[in-house]
Amino acid sequence: MTTSKKQPLNFRNITISGLPGAGSSTLGKALAEVLDWEYFSGGDFMRAYAIERGLFDANNKAHHDATVYSQDFDRQVDYGMRETLEKKSGKILESWLSSFMAQGILGSLKILVFCSADDIRVDRIINRDDLTVTQAKKHIFEREIKNNSKWVKVYKNEWKKWVVDKGIVAKSKPIWFWYPEMYDLKIDTYKSSKEQTLEIVLNRLGYKGKVNYKKVF
Repeated sequence: MTTSKKQPLNFRNITISGLPGAGSSTLGKALAEVLDWEYFSGGDFMRAYAIERGLFDANNKAHHDATVYSQDFDRQVDYGMRETLEKKSGKILESWLSSFMAQGILGSLKILVFCSADDIRVDRIINRDDLTVTQAKKHIFEREIKNNSKWVKVYKNEWKKWVVDKGIVAKSKPIWFWYPEMYDLKIDTYKSSKEQTLEIVLNRLGYKGKVNYKKVF
């Protein structure tokens, strides 16, 4: 158990995972504002790294896929998140794989944010990054395929140890890091507004304070 603004909470850290356009970043930043916890965006971190190393054009508003950097760097960043969850408190880690890296770690609330309407996801990316429909679809769906294909190879041993051997996901299923059964909380942002999504998480945390939604969003 940890505290936020002197309130005891049910979890000491939070991980948020979701595919592009689902609203994971929006939720992560809102939680950081309300709880006064440290927020880390894996996507923003990797983007900054790729731009610094000349692997990605800074003028491109869309995010790159995971194939632009090495498997070793992937593991370094992801295992860094796992170590943070094991040793620290008051952290909100938002990335595609943050909740996968939290498997088996006590005190971490693993959240899956998804949107059951793909056209809404596309529209969100268009508005967020000022992309065309074609660019937005490429940004979402091609990245999903490329990233999962890479991570299947990188984390196949961890998948067996943390997920299959624990009986969380059947061995017969292909590796896919966003199966609902791997998460403590699943929220469809097509059905829940950003305010409702935040409220769902705060309730699960046991947060009793008042929230100024206009200030948060």
